[in-house]
Amino acid sequence: MTKRDLVMRIAKETGLIQQDVFAVLQKTLDYIVESLAKGESVEFRNFGVFEVRIRKSRIGRNPNKPTHVVTIPTRKVVKFKMGRIMKALVMKPVKS
Repeated sequence: MTKRDLVMRIAKETGLIQQDVFAVLQKTLDYIVESLAKGESVEFRNFGVFEVRIRKSRIGRNPNKPTHVVTIPTRKVVKFKMGRIMKALVMKPVKS
């Protein structure tokens, strides 16, 4: 599902104009990114939590040239932890 698909679906179900739905959705995403950039976590009950973690520096190697060692610097990454309801719906066992 793309952002466009989401906007169209919300507009259809609510009767709102697509431009208004897009503006609200975009502003929501902007605020989420802004909070994460500040190092704050973003929590949506029963959906999940976005949080910033520090990934330590480590040694990397090119598989084609294993003797060539590259140091990968410390950096921030965003981690997402699923909420209880999402986990129950997404993590259902696959029937073969």
